[in-house]
Amino acid sequence: MRLLFLDAGEGLPRLGAAIGKRQGSSVVRSRGRRTLREAFRVCRPWMKDGIWIVAMLRSAGLRAGTGEIYADMVALLKKEELLRPGFPPVFSSGGEASD
Repeated sequence: MRLLFLDAGEGLPRLGAAIGKRQGSSVVRSRGRRTLREAFRVCRPWMKDGIWIVAMLRSAGLRAGTGEIYADMVALLKKEELLRPGFPPVFSSGGEASD
């Protein structure tokens, strides 16, 4: 996964998903976009305001599971310090924080 960040100043975090046609069939690319949007949806309440993100998946990312994509997104957001303090480390399948 590759994430590009833009500081827009104000407003809610926004996501753009980019997956090229060479990466796979339309079904595979659509699954990748849905997975990216879901990972973003779960992380969004803890993200700093005013950040726009473009997420790109390569062929290996399209074959990865949802948990792997989510973990990669969280790791990259933490590395760039875009998550607010109090981010829960583990999520259940419903997106709710668990201990």
